[in-house]
Amino acid sequence: QVQLVESGGGLVQPGGSLRLSCAASGSIFRIGSMRWYRQAPGKERDWVAVITSAGNTNYADSVKGRFTISRDNAKNTVYLQMNSLKPEDTAVYSCNANIHDGDRWGDYWGRGTQVTVSS
Repeated sequence: QVQLVESGGGLVQPGGSLRLSCAASGSIFRIGSMRWYRQAPGKERDWVAVITSAGNTNYADSVKGRFTISRDNAKNTVYLQMNSLKPEDTAVYSCNANIHDGDRWGDYWGRGTQVTVSS
């Protein structure tokens, strides 16, 4: 069974920084693309950033230039460095990954971590 577990969320003042982590564990043969999403209260879940297995990245316009996605393949972990945080970045942040468990590819989600940007 494959699991994704996020960590690193919390309360931060506007202009501050946070670094989120998402670690995959379980029966893992290979990890493809890894993504971060976020969902603000009363809103739909939005895509934030993606990093492919080759290390190529892409970002939503709302976070471009402020957030950086990276991965450590040896640790099966994806990170999201968030700088210059704004109140509108407040949301539950979840990671998503395409993972081959040795039998087939699957699409996996973590439970999320709360990020609150407020003074």
